[in-house]
Amino acid sequence: MQGYFTLVLHAHLPFVRHPEHEKFLEESWLFEAVTETYVPLLQMLEGWRRQGMSAPVTISLSPPLCAMLRDPLLCRRYERHLDSLIELAEKEIRRTHWDRAFRELAWMYHHRFTGVRDTWRNCGGNLIYAFRQLQEEGRVEIITTAATHALLPLLAGHPPSIRAQILTARDDYRDCFGRDPRGIWLPECAYVAGVETFLQEANIRWFILDTHGILHANPRPRYGAFAPVFTPNGIAAFGRDFDSSRQVWSQRDGYPGDRRYRDFYRDVGFDLDFDYVRPHLPSPEVRGFTGIKYYKITGAAEKQIYRREEALEAAGGHAQHFLNERVGQVQRLAGLLDRPPIIVAPYDAELFGHWWHEGVEFLDFFVRKLVYDQKVIEMITPGEYLRRHPTNQIATPGASSWGEEGYLRVWLNDKNEWIYPHLQVAQERMTELAQKFQKAAAAAPGKKAGQAAELKIRALRQAARELLLAQSSDWPFILRAGTSQDYARRRIKEHLRRFIGLHDQLTTTGVDEAWLREVEARDNIFPGADWNYWK
Repeated sequence: MQGYFTLVLHAHLPFVRHPEHEKFLEESWLFEAVTETYVPLLQMLEGWRRQGMSAPVTISLSPPLCAMLRDPLLCRRYERHLDSLIELAEKEIRRTHWDRAFRELAWMYHHRFTGVRDTWRNCGGNLIYAFRQLQEEGRVEIITTAATHALLPLLAGHPPSIRAQILTARDDYRDCFGRDPRGIWLPECAYVAGVETFLQEANIRWFILDTHGILHANPRPRYGAFAPVFTPNGIAAFGRDFDSSRQVWSQRDGYPGDRRYRDFYRDVGFDLDFDYVRPHLPSPEVRGFTGIKYYKITGAAEKQIYRREEALEAAGGHAQHFLNERVGQVQRLAGLLDRPPIIVAPYDAELFGHWWHEGVEFLDFFVRKLVYDQKVIEMITPGEYLRRHPTNQIATPGASSWGEEGYLRVWLNDKNEWIYPHLQVAQERMTELAQKFQKAAAAAPGKKAGQAAELKIRALRQAARELLLAQSSDWPFILRAGTSQDYARRRIKEHLRRFIGLHDQLTTTGVDEAWLREVEARDNIFPGADWNYWK
């Protein structure tokens, strides 16, 4: 082998859980991703296992996603959602009985949904355990990200918040996977100097940056983005490969824009009679996506009906092209470098299957071709690369992200800048609370905590949860993108209000246990949150 290829899939969704409503529109973000991305990826990996294929993949499962996938309420609601999709597919089979092309697609969706339900039931509705088994078998390397996917450079003015985001994520990973994470996906691949101090405290050994974060390192990296660098304290930074990213993400050249692929936006939830689809919609009063889509992209003109065989042929051709490009890339680099180059290809997991319907098949075709049809590239994880190549250049990466224009504009602009002064105040107050109660505990050593003290500890933990949830990068991203803006704005304000209420109760009025119990039941992420991390 002349070089390495590492595939990194970042699976993350914001924490959305609303037990106060029977159905809630934004909970469908999770349900769609499970049906269209997470279960199909699991099916793909299990297929490789059955066939004895060795192709280790790196997967980042964010703490909010893990919390939702383990939540009994959301799991029950997902099962109800999936049963409803199967019922809708059955109705579509009957409705399209005399239209062969549409009927074949209705049967395709029925087969897909029932296959997802079979996989879901086979793992007992516990996808976290299924992925954990694959890691224990050495077939995947699971990494973490910040606790609520906070953009760490925007917390640089309050280092304890960065520490709390990383250490809380480490603790959550231990609870899910029974070990410490060795790698981390820095949210939005955003690096800020000093973050490696807290990564070292969490015993994390490597992270991923965007291309220019490596290329602008000091000193300049000898191998460019085709080998990691070590930060001065020994944490490895891997850079994203520009070419493999462009061929998937580019609006002009990216594979998902091929007109043979399925159109994401044309859904029966918008096309068919409202009363017909209403029982199967994410929110019964609002049209929305069901996942049943009958048309291919075909540009802005009248849409043409989706042809599954044609789309799979396109996915196979794109997989072959992608492999040929990577092989040629490695062969060129092998003659220039004195070590095997590593091509790091990180993507949002939800691109495959959800946004790009044929994306999982593309990955399956590509990896099978890589394993069986060539002898130039070996598939590897970053952790395995470091075991084989423990000596690397020392350099300090440059400030960067993989967002628009490469820095922080997406999360800090005129639509969302109002968030950060409020966060800064809340962050400083959280540290004050942690220090105050640490001193109070130290002043009375050896005494058992009474009921009042236990109540204060519960309130401190909930204050930590509310602050973590308010720090999520998803809310400013949504405000900038212009989708679900009211929901994102409401979530930020609700978490900050709850934090302020808890702070006031802890410092002045006393803790209202009934209200605390209600808030704990609603925002139940990180049950063991450690408020000491903010000290």
